[in-house]
Order: sequence, then structure tokens, then C-alpha cells
Amino acid sequence: MDVLYLYIVYLALLIASYIFATHLRSKISNLPPTVFPTLPIIGHLYLFKSPLYRTFAKISARYGPIIILHFGFRRVLLVSSPSAVEECFTKNDLVFANRPKMLYGKIIGNNYTSMSWASYSDHWRNLRRIASTELLSLHHLNELHAIREEEGGVMIHNLLLTSSSPVNMKSVFYELTLNVMMRMISGKRYFSGDIADVDEEGKRFKKLLEEMFLSSGASNLADYLPNLSWLGVKGSEKKLIALQENINVFFQGLINQLKQVKGGEVENQKKTMIEVLLSLQRLHPEYYNDEMIKSFVMVLLSAGTETSSGTMEWGLSLLLNNPQVIEKARNEIDLHVGKHRFIQESDIADLPYLRCILNETLRLYPAAPLLLPHESSEDSLVGGYHIPRGTMLLVNQWAINQDPKLWTDPERFNPERFEGVEDTRDNGFKLIPFGSGRRSCPGEGLALRMVGLTLGLLIQCFEWERISGDMVDMIEGPGLTIPKAKPLLAKCTPRPVMQNVLSQL
Repeated sequence: MDVLYLYIVYLALLIASYIFATHLRSKISNLPPTVFPTLPIIGHLYLFKSPLYRTFAKISARYGPIIILHFGFRRVLLVSSPSAVEECFTKNDLVFANRPKMLYGKIIGNNYTSMSWASYSDHWRNLRRIASTELLSLHHLNELHAIREEEGGVMIHNLLLTSSSPVNMKSVFYELTLNVMMRMISGKRYFSGDIADVDEEGKRFKKLLEEMFLSSGASNLADYLPNLSWLGVKGSEKKLIALQENINVFFQGLINQLKQVKGGEVENQKKTMIEVLLSLQRLHPEYYNDEMIKSFVMVLLSAGTETSSGTMEWGLSLLLNNPQVIEKARNEIDLHVGKHRFIQESDIADLPYLRCILNETLRLYPAAPLLLPHESSEDSLVGGYHIPRGTMLLVNQWAINQDPKLWTDPERFNPERFEGVEDTRDNGFKLIPFGSGRRSCPGEGLALRMVGLTLGLLIQCFEWERISGDMVDMIEGPGLTIPKAKPLLAKCTPRPVMQNVLSQL
């Protein structure tokens, strides 16, 4: 009994010494404040509670907007103030231009070579240039605007068939964005509003995407505790490897189909994204190989689908709970667009209140509340604190968007707060839903067009109501993209003043 007691005392002293030494080392090294205690091996993983952005916001409220956490063996810098974010993405933008080595990036990101997961390098800069100047440029987006407007028309037509009946808008938005993205990427659409109409290829595609989105939102123990394979790390790795093999097979089939069309030559100047990449492949076949094209396609698809459809769902949910906002937006559309044609992407620039709705939706429910992680390539200073090389950076933009010191009544949906704001980037770093600096999202223009056009069409064409007298449930579900816990169900009826236009569908 005495021996057991001595062991317990020794263990307690050992843990206390470790915690004290860790705290002292942090002070001496001029590191940001940290959460007490930092446990051996697991660090602060014991704090993890979904949703992480809310948990981190509570921690930052207590310890400050610049803190250091330890996720297992990883040192993490968590920032939650506009000034700290500005310092990271301006003065230290090059330092934080890398991505951490995560299991998802290794397997799904083709050994850290995809645009999302590649380290800052000549290779990444070339991928970014292709995305910005070839695939997601203003010119190419304008060339493919008809696809987005046609799919918007298909969505309106399908909603007319279910008029006055409850509709699962989550499914509507998901299929809309998938059809838009796949038509832009490969020229193929898979969904028509009726699951019975989906062919076998479409069913395989949908299952593949569901697996991909589930795995991208999961936290892998291997990213923080790489040596603990007995906790299921190997199982996670095997699942990702199997998913990557399925992705390769599916998208190789799409590439082969397009290669067979006149040897890959496309007479129509409005090329799909794969066709643009195949054109580059003919000039530089070794660099623009099929593996690189498949990786590029996966990044575009994953970044442009669930994020946009989720923002649409949150946007309509907010509108249903605030019918006066729908009425104000509808009056604006009727005034500037009229009632004799559908709203088009080119109209969005003349609809400032609709843009206010988009900004306020992204403020309350940013698609990436913690952005994508960054990693420092060398030592740096943030807020006067020493940040060692190899530190992972997380930006809690959700916490910034909910800060009462920055926003009046931050929990309230109030699009009017953005009236007169031409560009949210002029508002400091208070609102950065697409990130900032070198690693900001190159698909911002496409996302705003898709979401703006979709919400504009729904407001213009239908009267909307909730399925009951209760307010729409706004509880958030688990994940990295703030999904709704319960899919949005709503009822719509066509506006009589739009009947002539709707009858043409």
C-alpha cells in the first residue's frame, strides 16, 4: 500500500513539474498566453468540443485574441481579432503561406501537391495562376454564365412542380450547385430533381461526394497523435486511401471521355474546366498530367459545392425568419430588373440590398468558420509575441463576426449594417469569409455569383412561408462548414406577377 502511495505521489509530482516547466518555458520564450493545463502527450485536445469555433471563441474570450494551444504534438496559434488577422495576412503573409502536413492532404491531396494542400512554392504559384487566370477568371466565368442561369431556371421549374408542398431546400441547393459545378468542370449534369432520373454514374458520383465531404470534415488523430495507431489511426488512413482510389477511377473516366472528343480538341470556345486543362496538357504533357488534372478538379468541386449550397440554405433560412427583408429585397429586384424577365448575374451589381443579404449571411454563418489552416515557415512576431517556425495558424473568423466590440447586436440578422459598404475588404479584417492574402479562396467571384443569383431568383419568383408557425430552427450541426443541424423545409407559391415569365419554363 505504501509503495502504491509513493507511485501516485511521484506521478503527481512528475505531472506538476511538466506543467510548471511548460508554463515557465512559454513565459521565457515570449510565447502568447496558453490554456492551463497543457497535459502531457495530448496537450489541449481535451478541450475539443463541437462546434470547435464556439469552443475556441470561449477560450479566446478568457485568454485573449492571440493564444497558443497544443493539439498533441502540434503547436497552434489561434487568433480572433481583426488586428491579429491583419498582421498574419499582411506583414507575415509569406511566413504563413504554407499548409500543415495533414493526413487528408497527404492522401486526398496527392501527397500535398494539390492547390489546397501544397506548400508555398513554384508549383503552388503555378496552380494558383491557372485557377485565377484560366479557370476562375472574370472572362471564363462570364463565358460560362449561361450554365449557371440555365440551372437556376431548372431549379425554379422543379419548385413550380412542388408548389405549396413542403420542399427539402437542402437537397434543392445541393443538387443545384453540383449540377452547376459539374457542367462547368466536365459539361455533364447528374441531377434533375427526381432521384429516379439519376443514372448509375450519377448515383456513384453522389455517393463519392458524400464520402468525400464526410471525410474532409473529420478530425484524424494521426494529425496530432501520429504514433497512437491503436486508437484507430490506421483505420482512418485506410478509409481515405479507398476514397482516393474511387475518386481516381471516377474522374479518370471523365477525362478519358473528353479526350475522345476529337482528341481533346474543342471547337466551341466556351471550354469546360477539364477541357482548358487538357489544352494545357497538350502543350506540357509531363506537368499537366492526368493526376494533376484530377487533383485540380477535386479541389474545385469540394471548394465550390457544399460551401455554396450551405450558404444558400442559411440565407433562405434567415429570410424565412425575417419576411420584411424578403419584401425589401423583392421591391429592389422588381424596381431594377422588372417583372418580365428573370434576374441574371449581370443584375447583381445593381442590387445593393441583395449584396447586403449575402454579406450578412456570410457574417453569421461563414462557410469556413476557422478558415483553412496555415503553417509558419519561419519564426515571426504576431501582436508582439514570438511565434516559432512550424506553428499551425487557425483564424476564428466566426468569433470575429460575433464580437460585440466590432458589431452592434452581432447575433441579429441585419443586412442594413452593410448598406453603403461597396467592398467588405475596405472594412478592415472584420469580415473575410474567403480568407485573405496569398492563400485566400480564388473562387470568391464564382461563389458570390452562384449564391446571389440563386437567392435572387427565389425572392423574385416565389412567395415563401415556413412549414409551421414556428421559426426556422437555426441550430448548427457538426462539421467544418457550419451545416444546419436540421435540413431546411419550406413552402413556396409562384408570384402572380411573375406568372407570364414562369409559364415559359
